[in-house]
Amino acid sequence: MSNAILTPSDAASAPQAATTEMVQVPPAPQAELGFTHFIAQTDGVGKGLFIILVLMSLVSWSLIVLKGVALYRRQKRSKAFLNFFWNATSLEAVQHEIATHGATEPFAHLTAHAMHAQAHHARYGAAKLEEAGSAQEFLTRTIKKVLDEETMRMESGLTVLATIGATAPFVGLFGTVWGVYHALIAIGATGAGTLDKVAGPVGEALIMTGLGLAVAIPAVMAYNWLTRNNRVWGARLDAFAFELFAFLSTGQTLKTSSGGDTPAPNVRTLKSGASA
Repeated sequence: MSNAILTPSDAASAPQAATTEMVQVPPAPQAELGFTHFIAQTDGVGKGLFIILVLMSLVSWSLIVLKGVALYRRQKRSKAFLNFFWNATSLEAVQHEIATHGATEPFAHLTAHAMHAQAHHARYGAAKLEEAGSAQEFLTRTIKKVLDEETMRMESGLTVLATIGATAPFVGLFGTVWGVYHALIAIGATGAGTLDKVAGPVGEALIMTGLGLAVAIPAVMAYNWLTRNNRVWGARLDAFAFELFAFLSTGQTLKTSSGGDTPAPNVRTLKSGASA
């Protein structure tokens, strides 16, 4: 084994080399790419599109929650009323139940107005043009108006959900196109066309498309769910209206404690019609 002999010049250069290796300047940190960076560096159009998507999402989820709760309460109350109706001994008992607890769902609402229409026509006859015709014709018109009113009430808000579900992806796509355009303009101005300089800004711009889909998918799913439930309960309401008309048109006498002309309390009045 041979011993290494250090010359004075080697001994002087050794500490300098070690110092050079220890004091290495780290590379400048790059700005982190992502959602926050994209929103911070985008222009007014991009921020405006982002705000629109946020508002769409808030409106959509508000409608989903409100309509979902209303649907649950309507189904629960309707089942309870139908169970009472079909087990009642007479229509007078049904009318007393409505007068006591009010008409808080479509089936009770329809029953209350139909009973009131029959009692009103039996007492006053065709006193006005809207009451013209026989008692059965007047009852038919009243039932039809209540069905139309309940259908409009169940479908309220669904147009907004459908609009959000249809337009949110395009709003997000427009934001992506706008972001890619500005990213390419900035890359062209700096002359840096490497992959790392191009992929980052373009990838950030795709965030807007993802946001648009995130807003649209729940809205479309909720719209289909609510539409199907409304269609099912609308069909049940139509079938019940046919049965109710058959009961009332058989000539059964309705005895009302208020003289036969005052509707049950808490019953919603028709927007237009003869039974309000």
